[in-house]
Amino acid sequence: MATRPAPSSFAMLPASREEFTRRVQLAREAVEDETARPGLRYLAGELDVLREPVRRPFRKLAIPAAAVPRTVMLLPGFATHPVRMRYLARQLERAGHTVKRWGMGFNFGPTEENLAFLEARLEEVHARYGRDVVLVGWSLGGLFARELAKRRPGLVAKVVTMGTPFSGNPRANNAWRIYQFVAGHRVDQPPIETVVAEKPPVETVALWSPRDGIISPRSARGLAHERDRAVALRCTHIGFSYAPEAIHAVLAELDRAG
Repeated sequence: MATRPAPSSFAMLPASREEFTRRVQLAREAVEDETARPGLRYLAGELDVLREPVRRPFRKLAIPAAAVPRTVMLLPGFATHPVRMRYLARQLERAGHTVKRWGMGFNFGPTEENLAFLEARLEEVHARYGRDVVLVGWSLGGLFARELAKRRPGLVAKVVTMGTPFSGNPRANNAWRIYQFVAGHRVDQPPIETVVAEKPPVETVALWSPRDGIISPRSARGLAHERDRAVALRCTHIGFSYAPEAIHAVLAELDRAG
């Protein structure tokens, strides 16, 4: 089955002065619901990512063999490219899993067009490997994973989100103003028909961290009826893509997949 051409990531960026001005106004929007979001201490902790290239060559990461090999699709976070999840992908492959990218470039937010592309991509991966796919989404990528599982539950074995803001106030984070500028819509008014907090009809596990400097831990943990389980880690938000404990947590969830 041939996957349709991937939508251009950069098509979502402002193409005119008027659109640029509109998005600046979105980013500067005054809101009444100033809600709890990670403090400056945790936000500064995200700079840990600058040390990662120095530490990685000296890291001896023990990777256990997979109990059952899975097919995994990784979905990147807001404004990140799949290459940012390459290290995680390599560790999952070391364990014996088959890991596939989502097939698009940078993640600049949802549209019906890119969700349709991802449905076709999911169908292609499922048909090629003949087994249900585990969707692992980092931050905004986790919202895509949850939405795909709602639309095509028969193709999905499990959803694992990492620091994904699927619960509570969508402004309970330190990125919503940047998001509104880049995506071109209010964070609480996505251009798709969905109920963000609604749990997909497959096993859904939320990895979250009290040290997350971008997303409110409450938003990433969710309520009992919004996911099946929540697993607390101690990494930063960016660290979900490279921290050893995050990698081992994902591997553990793959071993528990149905």
